[in-house]
Amino acid sequence: MLGEIECVVPAGDICGEGAVWNPDQNALYWTDINRFLVHRFDASTHATNTWVFREPVTAVNLTTDSEVLLLVMGSKVALWAPRTHPEVQTIYRLEAAPKMRFNDAMVGPRGSLWAGTMRNNVGSQGEDLDVDFTGGVLYRIDPDGAVSEWKTDIGISNTLAWSPDRKTFYFGDSTANAIYSFHYDEQTGTISEESTLLAGYPKGSPDGSAIDAQGYLWNARYGGRCLIRIAPNGSVDRVISLPTLNPTTCSFGGPDLRTLYITSARSADQLSGSIFSMEVEVGGLPESRFQLLSPSHHGVTGPLRCSSIKL
Repeated sequence: MLGEIECVVPAGDICGEGAVWNPDQNALYWTDINRFLVHRFDASTHATNTWVFREPVTAVNLTTDSEVLLLVMGSKVALWAPRTHPEVQTIYRLEAAPKMRFNDAMVGPRGSLWAGTMRNNVGSQGEDLDVDFTGGVLYRIDPDGAVSEWKTDIGISNTLAWSPDRKTFYFGDSTANAIYSFHYDEQTGTISEESTLLAGYPKGSPDGSAIDAQGYLWNARYGGRCLIRIAPNGSVDRVISLPTLNPTTCSFGGPDLRTLYITSARSADQLSGSIFSMEVEVGGLPESRFQLLSPSHHGVTGPLRCSSIKL
C-alpha cells in the first residue's frame, strides 16, 4: 500500500547504512558500519545473507560488471565479487586513515566514485569513539585511479545525489545540519557554485538521501524519526514519520524503482537497526555504476577474506 511503512528485515544493525539496489539480482545490499557487515536482501525469496569483514564497510555501489560491487570501507575503496570471490581488491587507500574514515559515497553519472570522509568514530572492535567531527573531505575517485578533492572542512559527510538532468549535485554535512547544491558539469565531472538547499531543519540531522524521477531529494533525518522529501527549490514537500528514531539512508528499489528501502541505526525503539520499506508514487532513478576499465578488475583478489553467514 502506498505510504505504508513495513519492516522488511529486522537486522538489528548498530548502524545500518550505505544501501544500493542491484536490479540484476533483484536485491538490496547495505552495511552495518559498527559490525563490519555487508547484507544482501533477496526481494524474490526474502532471504538475507551477510558477510563479515575486518573493518567497517560504509557504502556499497554498483559497477559495470553486475557481479562486482564497489565497497567503500573505513580505510579504502575495494572491488568485491560476492558470488565468485570471497576476497576484495583494493583500488584506493585513504592516506588519512585511521584518524579519518570514509562515510557516505555514491557513483556519479560519469562512472566516478564520490566519497566523503569524517573523523573516525569507530574503534577496532566496532565500539564508538568520542571524537570531534572536523576535517572531512569530499573526494572524487576516477576509474583510472585519479583522485581529487572538491570540498574540505566537513564534519560528517552524508548525502550524495544528482538531479535527473545531471546538472545539480547534492551533498550534506550532518554536523552543520545542512544540505548543499552545486552546479554539476557532466562533461568534465566537476562541481561549482555551492549554495545551501536546506539548513537548520528542526527534525534531526541530514543523513543519507536518494533522489526520485521528479528531482525531489528524499533525506533520512537521523534523530528525527522521519524522512523528508525536499523539492529542487529547497522547500520540504513531505514529511514521512518512521517507527525508529535514527533512519540513516534510503534507496529506491523494486522492478519499477517505486519501493523505497530505509536503513536505520540502533536506538531504544524495538525495531531499530531494521530495514524498512514503503511504496511511493514517484519512483527513483537507476543507480550509476563505477566504470571498470579493464578485465583485470574482474579477477578480484586481495588480502581480506570474508565469511558468509545467514541472518
